[in-house]
Amino acid sequence: MYAIIATGGKQYKVCEGDKVRVEKLDAEVGSQVEFDQVLMIGGEAAKVGNPVVDGAKVVGEVTAQDKAKKVIVYKYKPKKGFHKKNGHRQCYTEVEIKSIVG
Repeated sequence: MYAIIATGGKQYKVCEGDKVRVEKLDAEVGSQVEFDQVLMIGGEAAKVGNPVVDGAKVVGEVTAQDKAKKVIVYKYKPKKGFHKKNGHRQCYTEVEIKSIVG
């Protein structure tokens, strides 16, 4: 059984026991989070929402709050002497999926 959830402007395909990195959530490590925007539940009998499946939710536990690896942004214009180097680290929350309730 799997589900497709929407959080942080993105969609994720999750199964029970999966660890998923989602956009930063305001939750402590070890706390439970519920995802109410379940777009689809798949398995033997698939349920597709319009836009979400009624009464469905995905429950997970926060395992980490961290930052991703640094991404270097380098801007350069030839023959002008323009160089600009910038770095960015995106914050994320790692969630372990405990149950899918359809």
